[in-house]
Amino acid sequence: MSDSWPIIGSTTWVVADGYIPPESSGPEPDMTSHDSVCILNAGADDAAVELFVFFTDREPLGPFLLRVAGRRAHHQRINGLREPGVVPHGVDYSLLLHSDVPIVVQHTRLDSRQAANALMSTIAYPVPASR
Repeated sequence: MSDSWPIIGSTTWVVADGYIPPESSGPEPDMTSHDSVCILNAGADDAAVELFVFFTDREPLGPFLLRVAGRRAHHQRINGLREPGVVPHGVDYSLLLHSDVPIVVQHTRLDSRQAANALMSTIAYPVPASR
């Protein structure tokens, strides 16, 4: 693997559409309805990521602290976050992620409320570096 890879990603990312479906069908944990952030750290240095959750009617929750090793991927279910709190199911929210090194963030939702499951995935919004 080359040590001269270009810098890939951004240090700040936004996911505007968050929603953990309140119900699931199918076997747990694989078919539990959930939102996830999928983080790629293509650089050599470990990434320290702070994740904040914003709501329409209450103060933000966070920071949740995630560590992604260099040249690794990390998939974090939002349902699995516990400290400093739990993200409620059935409530709209948005995410802000900030890393000390450039990363790439993708957002995925599994909605298994019905037997015909829905899977949605989209790249998060990379905030351009400040000038």
